[in-house]
Amino acid sequence: MAEKAQRPTPARRAEFLHFLEITTRWGDNDAYGHVNNAVYYFYFDTVVNRFLIEQGGLDIKQSPVIGLVVETGCNYFKPVAYPETIHAGLRVEHIGNSSVRYQIGLFRNDDDLASAQGHFVHVYVDRASSKPVPLPEKLAQAVRRLSK
Repeated sequence: MAEKAQRPTPARRAEFLHFLEITTRWGDNDAYGHVNNAVYYFYFDTVVNRFLIEQGGLDIKQSPVIGLVVETGCNYFKPVAYPETIHAGLRVEHIGNSSVRYQIGLFRNDDDLASAQGHFVHVYVDRASSKPVPLPEKLAQAVRRLSK
């Protein structure tokens, strides 16, 4: 008989090193009156890429090295709805030669426990060839600051 997977527990705010405030939008809600599960991935993408643009020197139109998402996942603990403010927490779990695994916690309003949390893996590639390349130094420095 297969073992039952243990459900993760919500992370606390203090476990994250960087935050971005995101306001939910009317269109984020689904027919059930809460933010649709797919929208959480937009929040993940927003906090990661905003950090990289501001701290890591990523120029989404011109950088010769770009991050491609190769894996993502999410656990949902408590519904979020419009109108609420999400505090997207970001930390780095692993830094490889050409990849970074980010951990994201989404905190509703002033909640200490994550309403949802997930991961996001970028593999950094040459924009022209799509071949993996080592992390550019400025980006590597930025993500190291998010690593505990």
